[in-house]
Amino acid sequence: MIPRPRLARFLLLTTVFLCAACGLVYELALVALGGYLIGNTVFQTSLVLSVMVFAMGVGSLLAKPLRTRAVGAFALVEGLLALVGGFSVLLLYVLFAWVGIYTEAMVVIAFVVGLLIGAEIPLLMTMLQRIRRQEAGGAVADMFAVDYLGALVGGLCFPLLLLPTFGQLRGALVVGAINAIAGMAVVLWIFRHQTRRVVRGALLGTMALILALLGGAYAYAEDIEITARQRLYRDPILHAERTPYQEIVITRSLAFTGGRDLRLFLNGDLQFSSVDEYRYHEALTHPALAGPRSRVLILGGGDGLALREVLRYPDVDEVTLVELDPAMTELGAGYDPLRELNDDAFTDERLTLVHDDAFNWLRTAAGPYDAVLIDFPDPEDIAIAKLYSVEFYTMLGQILSDDARVVVQSGSPFFAPRSYWSIATSIHEAGLATTPYQVDVPSFGNWGFVLATRDPNPPTLTLSPTPPPLRFLNEEVLQAAQVFPPDRQPPSDIQPNTLMNPVVVEYGRHEWQYN
Repeated sequence: MIPRPRLARFLLLTTVFLCAACGLVYELALVALGGYLIGNTVFQTSLVLSVMVFAMGVGSLLAKPLRTRAVGAFALVEGLLALVGGFSVLLLYVLFAWVGIYTEAMVVIAFVVGLLIGAEIPLLMTMLQRIRRQEAGGAVADMFAVDYLGALVGGLCFPLLLLPTFGQLRGALVVGAINAIAGMAVVLWIFRHQTRRVVRGALLGTMALILALLGGAYAYAEDIEITARQRLYRDPILHAERTPYQEIVITRSLAFTGGRDLRLFLNGDLQFSSVDEYRYHEALTHPALAGPRSRVLILGGGDGLALREVLRYPDVDEVTLVELDPAMTELGAGYDPLRELNDDAFTDERLTLVHDDAFNWLRTAAGPYDAVLIDFPDPEDIAIAKLYSVEFYTMLGQILSDDARVVVQSGSPFFAPRSYWSIATSIHEAGLATTPYQVDVPSFGNWGFVLATRDPNPPTLTLSPTPPPLRFLNEEVLQAAQVFPPDRQPPSDIQPNTLMNPVVVEYGRHEWQYN
């Protein structure tokens, strides 16, 4: 007989709520980590969810024989779930950094977490019926209502509370601790009169050990993360932070030229090296500013290096820079090594800074703009691929002045030719005339851009009659940049990238895995 059955039932349903919230956080943590480390978010999400849902079914079946010892079995399941789920992010990050494996380990962890989550419901249902017998349909309705409510709260807490407050690694450890307390202590207290003292003591001791392990990992999480992260980068890390959008890392070393080599990485991908970034940013900026340039728009480029080049023209009246991640522009404006590199560009009075998703911002943007520079990371997943879509370039065309010039960084025509020509095709499909060109940036290798205009004729690749002093570009370099040798010609079967058919993600996944 359970004393005070109403209170016991309320506490057990509260446990269902908390365990459901914890389970969803574990799923989201695996998806988010895969997106940071591997990219291709659609594949990561599909893999995690499908493996976990399958494992939940297996877990439900395996829990059937345990219903006669439901209390002890549930406490044990929750202890294991707290341990595996809580340590999942830390373990995967360490394996990725030191051993070089991720996907295989992630599948194993997702399966184990799913197995344990799947075992929860049959055991919880058995315990609920022990408190008060209830018609099966009504009991299932109550159980799943609370379970789904918990999943909703867990899903919202992950991006809005856990990530900003604790970060991904410590957030998973905190959730593991909540899971252990809710799933073990509360249940053992409710059924304390039906559980032998020795069993209760053993399970509570196990819970204390799990909490101690989680607490120890929490205390050393920052040191572990720094050490693991350093394993992923060749040079000493000067700055690292994980924002809601990406992982930002800045390294510094001595270049082969003897000077300083400052490098920026986003989610592990090199964005620039201070040794040769001027080649990239001159090629990105100055052909687009060869025409009218009173109003300039920069999409992406939160490091301020493209902005630096734009501001070298005294006849630029205003510049709007749209960057999704405020942390990136804060670094560009306030982090001394980066601020020195961009010539303190963020202090210029001509600048208007906007923090927004460029796709959403374009839907209500007011033009016209005379020149547009698009400097997004490579389209490795769906979220970024939309910024290289026909729909995006179509919206862009609506805010251009009649003789505006647009330039898009488009990846490498040599290492990723299908991605490069798909972007060029997408711009053309949006009704803009295009001129592809390529330059050599030693840190990247061969790198490509696409210059575009609303004029029916492809834009001339040239410089302004009065350019500022340049270190790399001149008219001869630009003439040569338009020449694509036979092994860099566009494939005949290339497709444009659209919202409904983001082929550029698939092109890039196949091309970059061999480079």
